[in-house]
Amino acid sequence: MPDHLLEIEDLHKSFGETEVLKGVDFTMDKGDVVSVIGSSGSGKTTLLRCINMLEEFEGGTIRIEGEVIGYTTAGGHRRRKPEKEIARQRALTGMAFQQFNLFPHMSAIDNVTLGLIKVKKLPKEEARAVAMRWLDRVGLGERAGHYPGQLSGGQQQRVAIARAIAMNPHLMLFDEVTSALDPELVNEVLQVIRSLAEDGMSMLLVTHEMRFAHEVSDIVVFMNDGVIAEMGNPREIFPNPSTRRLAEFLKTSSFN
Repeated sequence: MPDHLLEIEDLHKSFGETEVLKGVDFTMDKGDVVSVIGSSGSGKTTLLRCINMLEEFEGGTIRIEGEVIGYTTAGGHRRRKPEKEIARQRALTGMAFQQFNLFPHMSAIDNVTLGLIKVKKLPKEEARAVAMRWLDRVGLGERAGHYPGQLSGGQQQRVAIARAIAMNPHLMLFDEVTSALDPELVNEVLQVIRSLAEDGMSMLLVTHEMRFAHEVSDIVVFMNDGVIAEMGNPREIFPNPSTRRLAEFLKTSSFN
């Protein structure tokens, strides 16, 4: 068995001449809940998108359960893996985005079952049973037949979370999943994530909800200018940050 669920070593990513990730090193274990915090432009979302291979990266290594993600290196040459292999590796993670990305012409249950049928190759009835189980889990079983336009933003985001988790990923990635929601809808989504954390799901969250990060996280990673500036148990580093930059960030955030 590998030592860690996720290992990131010397990760570099640029957009044109702008280097966004400047050598990120990080590990997390199965069952960990890790929150990534930091100012806009610090590289948080890019980090998640590299893990999920939604972005290519120029240097470094990402491993999930010991398996190198995205690239092979032979004879000093680095090559992107075939798309079929990347698709298989991408399925090791689930991802919920800022925008819900639901198909508007499909009901909630059909949005959840689509990947189970097309990717997991489950029979339709089995896929619907799995989908209903997860819609019930996020509190939307009674709205399984509703279309996205008939659901609130918070409900749509919960459907999107159910869709990702139904695929049984080894690691769940959340990218600012409450940032597009009206304030009164934020808590219903955070409560779903909190319950998943209590169940022991391995999760990596980019969030600006500092109190939530403090409550649910085993580890908080503070990113600044493309590197990890500080990390540790939030109960320790939030009240006593060791870097001036984190202290300044917490003063201007919702955590006081």
